[in-house]
Amino acid sequence: MTLTDLHAGGKARIINTGQINELVQRRLLDLGIMEGSVVSIKRILPLGGPVAVEAKGQLIGIRRREAKMIQVEMA
Repeated sequence: MTLTDLHAGGKARIINTGQINELVQRRLLDLGIMEGSVVSIKRILPLGGPVAVEAKGQLIGIRRREAKMIQVEMA
């Protein structure tokens, strides 16, 4: 399951970010989003827009193409 498979309000634990570009991985790590982190989907914007997730009290927008590469499991 990927981050984009969840609906708004869903919570999931990140299990794999290995397919994402190394620079994007580093940026997500700086924001506290890493394997093992629990995130909550706040909004999925229409027309291929970003996915808004909350992690550790921060609201972060992740491009849909990167969100499709983040493997998650239900938390």
